[in-house]
Amino acid sequence: MSTPPVGPPHHESFPPGELHHEAPGIEFMVEDVPAFELSDAEELIGWIERVARVHEHRIVQLTYIFCSDDYLHRLNVEYLDHDTLTDVITFDNSDDADILEGDIFISVERVRENAQDLGIPFRDELHRVMIHGVLHLLGYHDKDLLSQTAMRKKEDDCLSLRTF
Repeated sequence: MSTPPVGPPHHESFPPGELHHEAPGIEFMVEDVPAFELSDAEELIGWIERVARVHEHRIVQLTYIFCSDDYLHRLNVEYLDHDTLTDVITFDNSDDADILEGDIFISVERVRENAQDLGIPFRDELHRVMIHGVLHLLGYHDKDLLSQTAMRKKEDDCLSLRTF
């Protein structure tokens, strides 16, 4: 998990993938994991919007791009100069401190493996990683142990706001 890199927005850098679901401000796309589907897109949108409101932010545009390890690894190398696998990379496209606008790339493979390693349902780990990206856009970081601990608590707080 890493801090938001500065980079071009998804729409200008990468060819669009299959659109799963879109609402004003939030969209879910799949790049190269065709078997992946979100079964709870409407609920996820409501939850993410609640998290933004609790943090006194407004969502302008959040694009979640679900992809493979290889796809996310290439982004990690190109934009962050990190030659490692990761579960999420967040690009902050906002110019305003109280606006959420960005692209959140999530490796479905990494989330699935992490869920298995942790002995938790895939859905719970996916939601944790999805909100982790939002927390980066809200200004939270996880570069050291103290900030990682604070980030995990914020993730738990946000997960408790789910009503589904």
